[in-house]
Amino acid sequence: MASVIQDRLTTDQDLLQMQEGMLMRKVRSKSWKKLRYFRLQKDGMTVWHARQAGGNEKPSFSISDVEMVRKGHDSELLRSLAEEFPLEQGFTVVFHGRRSNLDLVANSVEEAQTWMQGLQLLVDLVTSMDQQEWLDQWLKDWFQRGDKNQDGRMSFTEIQRLLHLMNMEMDHEYAFHLFQAADISQTGTLEREEFVHFYKSLTKRKEIRKLFENFSADGKKLTLLEFVDFLQGEQKEKDYAPGCALEFINRCEPSDSGKLRHVLSMDGFLSYLCSKDGDIFNPVCLPVYQDMTQPLSHYFINSSHNTYLVGDQLCGQSSVEGYIRALKRGCRCVEVDVWDGPNGEPIVYHGHTLTSRIPFKDVVTAVAQYAFQTSDYPLILSLENHCSWEQQQTLAQHLTEILGEQLLSAPLEGLLPTQLPSPEQLRGKILLKGKKLETCEPDVEEEDKEEEPECDLEPLQGTQVESEPELQEQEPFLRIKGKKKKLKPILCPALSALVSLKSVPFHSFSHSKEHYRFYETSSFSESKARNLIKEAVAMNMQTAGLEMDICDGFFRQNGVCGYVLKPDFLRDAQTFFHPERPISPYKAQILTIQVISGQQLPKVNNTKEKSIVDPLVKVEVFGIPADTARQETSYVENNGFNPYWGQTLSFRVLVPELAMLRFVVKDYDWKSRNDFIGQFTLPWTCMQQDCPFASFQVTATYTCSPGMAPASIQLPSLCTSPSGKSQRLNPEVGTSGRMGAGLDSKKNLKNCSREQMEVVKNSRLGTARHKITLPFLTNKSRTFTFFSLPFSFHKPFSIFRALRLCALCWNSSFPLL
Repeated sequence: MASVIQDRLTTDQDLLQMQEGMLMRKVRSKSWKKLRYFRLQKDGMTVWHARQAGGNEKPSFSISDVEMVRKGHDSELLRSLAEEFPLEQGFTVVFHGRRSNLDLVANSVEEAQTWMQGLQLLVDLVTSMDQQEWLDQWLKDWFQRGDKNQDGRMSFTEIQRLLHLMNMEMDHEYAFHLFQAADISQTGTLEREEFVHFYKSLTKRKEIRKLFENFSADGKKLTLLEFVDFLQGEQKEKDYAPGCALEFINRCEPSDSGKLRHVLSMDGFLSYLCSKDGDIFNPVCLPVYQDMTQPLSHYFINSSHNTYLVGDQLCGQSSVEGYIRALKRGCRCVEVDVWDGPNGEPIVYHGHTLTSRIPFKDVVTAVAQYAFQTSDYPLILSLENHCSWEQQQTLAQHLTEILGEQLLSAPLEGLLPTQLPSPEQLRGKILLKGKKLETCEPDVEEEDKEEEPECDLEPLQGTQVESEPELQEQEPFLRIKGKKKKLKPILCPALSALVSLKSVPFHSFSHSKEHYRFYETSSFSESKARNLIKEAVAMNMQTAGLEMDICDGFFRQNGVCGYVLKPDFLRDAQTFFHPERPISPYKAQILTIQVISGQQLPKVNNTKEKSIVDPLVKVEVFGIPADTARQETSYVENNGFNPYWGQTLSFRVLVPELAMLRFVVKDYDWKSRNDFIGQFTLPWTCMQQDCPFASFQVTATYTCSPGMAPASIQLPSLCTSPSGKSQRLNPEVGTSGRMGAGLDSKKNLKNCSREQMEVVKNSRLGTARHKITLPFLTNKSRTFTFFSLPFSFHKPFSIFRALRLCALCWNSSFPLL
């Protein structure tokens, strides 16, 4: 595929023009619009920019970081500048991860089309690259970085500089020995093919070579029968090995002669280890494999808090991009805080803060477009309604007109249900959650009297109370007697009629069980949530961190559909389970992890060429209090290129159904807190069972470090060995909840001085993504099973970061504790 890219670079007219470069306007906001000269590099993989043609160029982005290219009409920012720039001349580059979009405006429609078509062509080609093609491209990128004078050769001095760039410190004599061995032409420099030989000598893995030789008669290749023995003996592929072996060889063997002879070389064996054909993540758990016909309350739901925010909670930006990103990553419950806006149009923002405002209509339009692109299971729109009567009518109008048949506004099949419908029944439907006037059962409204303190309601001055409908027409608010400053909004019947899930206060589980109906939901206070909810959370998805790592890892299973079925003991109302006192007649699971080695770890500080990481690996288990534990290896000094640990860690878990396993790689620092390098998280129950030797591969992406061409390579890195048998435990009631790594801004904002507010306003939430593939291995009876998952990289973002926990529960699903 790399050769295909090179061919296209010399024949495709769009790519030829992009290589010549074009002057375009880079747009960050309504006030920040600057001309920049963008040019596609000759490698076809990176785009650089300069202030003007011929100026000092800097890397802008890598093609491998680009997810898609959107038209100007689909850009929220460019639409706001439509009077200044024609939308046909604009386009948006959308990146993977949390990197902000890049909005560009060309000088003509033709130039915009050239870049849109050219970029999308390159994205499609890069996406279809296989393992060997990525490796070839990665080596090519490193060679270009190391060849400082760009003469097509690398001297030993350039090799020494490259080793530091690669995050490696090597003995001078040993490095020179490898250099001389690779210098086949005896010219004192390395050409590209010789550099490949030098690289392979750097990345030799004794443990993998030994494994290969254990099954190879001549130590040079694996025959078809030898490979079958490996699959059956190490991978435990008892029934499928004969049929899979030939397929794996055809897919992984790089040489045509090897494919014809049905043999696997050492390079092909490495390619197999880095492929998806042997995941530690049970392949059964990747597609939708769970029963999707249970009531909604029987599932953990991937949920988002303050979805509209793409920045901090106090002064950050509100954007429809927050909804697009959440929906594309499988989120099935998004939040909309809606307030009265100008010109009769409701707006969405974090109330009583300095966050920016966006029209409610734009939010609904984005939801309608992206709701079911990743998952076709139901989407819950959680509406926090702060609008007046008139603008509530506008809300109802936008919801019905834009969402149309997607919006569930009546019982399925016209029948009154007795329990919540299932995700399967609600495919392609959007459910509105919020306050509601009318109910399915007439006696339910009596509970509203118990939920609020008893008080008399008096009309606002200048109104008369003759009947409730007439009062609602005249005045959208009532004032509570004795509390003149507080207004109680009255719901508009048109909006109330669209609500499928009614929001009600939470008092206690016993109160919920006795008084609330199946379609009523509650949000816990933060204090109650911290004590009661630990199984499922709804996140501030714009914020990278531990919480999002666990959330992303948990919801990767079941086809990333956003719904994960709770364990039996969280669904059966007749069972009892307490997370702090689990019943123990059942055997625990033991996990033994052998952390062996790593390769190609990214630098923490890319600004210092000679800085090299001192990596260590921390393994964490998150679950019930008795299961939560963490252990770590010692650090390896000055080696992020191929560190070796060779240490064994062990964990005992009582409730594997609720456990998450997280691997964290950090840069040891004796002076301060260890720096974060990367992480990988998966559910305990999604690991392959009865396969003590297993491996997995983690992928991550660089966002354009200055002077650095993004690259990707996949090699064995970190080994774990799970052992133990599954067991059932006594069940307990389950809940689902909301957690966000945000700040309770409404309370804290009132206590901020002007100087503090300036600090808040100037603070920025920052996240970073890096592009590198870090495979992890596991050791014992299953060897080198790989899979590819996001490997996320974080930066500290603000001194104002705080944990916010708001739990959302389905009241009807809780037996008493």
